[in-house]
Amino acid sequence: MPPTSPSPKPSLPRRVLSPGTWPEVRYVRDLLRTETVGGAVLLVAALVALIWANSPWREAYAGIRDSTFGPRGLHLDLSVGAWAADGLLAVFFLVAGIELKREFVAGDLADRRKAALPIAAAVCGVVLPAVLFAVTVLLTSDASGSRLSGILHGWAIPTATDIAFALAVLAVIGTHLPTALRAFLLTLAVVDDLIAITIIAVFYTQQLHLVWLALAVVPLAVWHLLLRRRFTNPVVLAVIALVTWGLVHASGVHATVAGVLLGLLVPVARWAEDDPDYRSIAERIQHRLQPFSAGVAVPVFAFFAAGVTVVGGGLGEGLRDRAALGVVVGLVAGKAVGIFGGTWAFTRFTRAELDESLGWTDVFGLSVLGGVGFTVALLVAELSYGAGSAQTDHVKFAVLLGSLISALLAAVVLRMRNRHYARVAAEEQVDLDGDGIPDIYQRDEPRDS
Repeated sequence: MPPTSPSPKPSLPRRVLSPGTWPEVRYVRDLLRTETVGGAVLLVAALVALIWANSPWREAYAGIRDSTFGPRGLHLDLSVGAWAADGLLAVFFLVAGIELKREFVAGDLADRRKAALPIAAAVCGVVLPAVLFAVTVLLTSDASGSRLSGILHGWAIPTATDIAFALAVLAVIGTHLPTALRAFLLTLAVVDDLIAITIIAVFYTQQLHLVWLALAVVPLAVWHLLLRRRFTNPVVLAVIALVTWGLVHASGVHATVAGVLLGLLVPVARWAEDDPDYRSIAERIQHRLQPFSAGVAVPVFAFFAAGVTVVGGGLGEGLRDRAALGVVVGLVAGKAVGIFGGTWAFTRFTRAELDESLGWTDVFGLSVLGGVGFTVALLVAELSYGAGSAQTDHVKFAVLLGSLISALLAAVVLRMRNRHYARVAAEEQVDLDGDGIPDIYQRDEPRDS
């Protein structure tokens, strides 16, 4: 009898939200530790600002925030709050730009199949909050014409997820949740940041001066060329970054976009990111800037942005503001339904299946946690209605309220799941061969039920 050819192996359904490889998990854990600390510092800064802004000394807080300094001839005589939003926050976006580049070149987003899920979830988690904001304003507001159009200008406020804040909450309420769930939140937030940056650049640029924008290309090219040649002198790079920031600011594009552009131009090679013994330029720059970003830049911005006065009638006015109501609905309902619905639709209409280590309750809890919006949401609030206006204070209060509600609801769901995963944590860490790597990350075949 002629030899029979082996029958082809049946194609297994592609698993989504799987634990990933051991190097990826180790990298995610290291990043989670940094972001968790940054989220805690951010929370403390916001609480101090809220307490001060509602104390008998609130005029001193407003005086510091609104005092101006800087060279007037270069149109940089900005308030302290504006310097925090336009200047310090650019460092945060530079780090975010590097993280975006690393994810798209050497991370989960480099694989189109693995990237499809967080991209779909993030897009749905941006579109639905914006739609619900607009619908809420249209159904509840009696304004018309230009006034209604001005209120609707804040449609992008509830679309952003604050990764540092969300990861800090997740670290407190989910000590035993699967790494895959935490990695999904991180990847989702990376895509979310990219969309938020695009929204700021496209929809919140009032006047565009092309000459200044064209001149910004020169320092950007020098920055990229020097890093390609492995030149990393911090003083020279800082000067180039400052020149780029100033030119982008003068062009009319929000200055934080300069940070993103600088981050995206940092060279990233997949082989360098995959080698655990080699520290790439992108990793070194991110490692140096991350403590300043998480420990200084973002908390200082939050300190001057979160100081909303609610005493003396401010709380009642904020609750009655239709835009503020739209922000709360967008963050709490829009983010939860958008992220969860996008994830479900992706698995429903493709061959992908949810990884068997997770349940849909986990995904729902994470989707609710996506409603924790803070840093970018507060920034967009100022861009939408102007820094210091009553409308801005109302929607900032709504951002804080919506984030708090989302965090509490997520805590209820994820704490329940955390108790379940705590019972199987010992099995997840079994290392029978003693090589220091948990056996779950060395299995070739998907786990059976």
